[in-house]
Amino acid sequence: MVSTAINTMPPQRREPLRPPPPAVAEAEQQWIFTEEELLQAPSILDGMAPEEERTLRRKGVNFILQVGMMLKLPQTTLSTAAVFFNRYLMRNSLKSRPGYKPLHHYQVAATALFLATKVEENCRKMKELVVACVRVALKDPNKLVDEQTKDFWKWRDTILYSEDVLLESLCFDLSMEPPYKTMYDMLRYYGIEHNKRLRNAAWAFLSDSCLTQLCLLFTSRTIAAASLYAGARLVELELPDEDGKPWWEVQFVKLRDIRRACNLMADVYEASPNKDGEQSIYVGLRSPEDGIDFDTPTPSQQPPANGAGPDEVVSEEGELEE
Repeated sequence: MVSTAINTMPPQRREPLRPPPPAVAEAEQQWIFTEEELLQAPSILDGMAPEEERTLRRKGVNFILQVGMMLKLPQTTLSTAAVFFNRYLMRNSLKSRPGYKPLHHYQVAATALFLATKVEENCRKMKELVVACVRVALKDPNKLVDEQTKDFWKWRDTILYSEDVLLESLCFDLSMEPPYKTMYDMLRYYGIEHNKRLRNAAWAFLSDSCLTQLCLLFTSRTIAAASLYAGARLVELELPDEDGKPWWEVQFVKLRDIRRACNLMADVYEASPNKDGEQSIYVGLRSPEDGIDFDTPTPSQQPPANGAGPDEVVSEEGELEE
């Protein structure tokens, strides 16, 4: 599959996968953009520098993560909130102009988290959410916040008012599949859900992707497959072919999209310091999107122990159009 792997999984007979429901896939496609379209976001069109807009997106998602950790919310809920936040910013500007006063990115983030807790059925009391938002916004985790403080009512009223604005911007399209669940389903499909190093690497990839615009460039299924691709390369595990099809085709994902997603993540995190002495999953992850990748064998050919030779036949999946 994905590397000069020494660990090859034995072929197993599994029940054939079904493709994603057409209605769900079609609904998700309306929120998938090109990199050029991301540069046409409302804030950028209003004069904000692209790098500043990306920075505000990261700050907003980081706000969601900090509040979520304070409320002990599961990562799937935080991922959903990050998607809502990023989608909102593709329809609304953060830059003020005559006759228009935008919401602050923290206010949008808080509202997105409030909505995500209901969508994912991990609700928290409004008071708990408001207290956490105030503490994170003021960077004071011990701040005394109750119904007697002005900040409490300001944040409460803002979240309740902004919920309708957020819903309208999202066109009430709240049905989505967090990539975490899809990634775990892929691990279970190949019987490798107990491979802790692989599972942790894939999970880390998805968590890191929340701070990027990956959810606006690729479907959740593609992002899940990219996390599996990155994790498998790290642990040198080769996923098996099935009935002559490589694993990404079995999972209804294009290899080129997987590579593009991994390359974008490598652009952001390749130079980041390693944690706990572990090798970064982004080192060596970059691969050509269209060119020959000797690390991905065709179904009929396995790589030799010392790497691929110059005449090896490889998959042409990378030639598919974006």
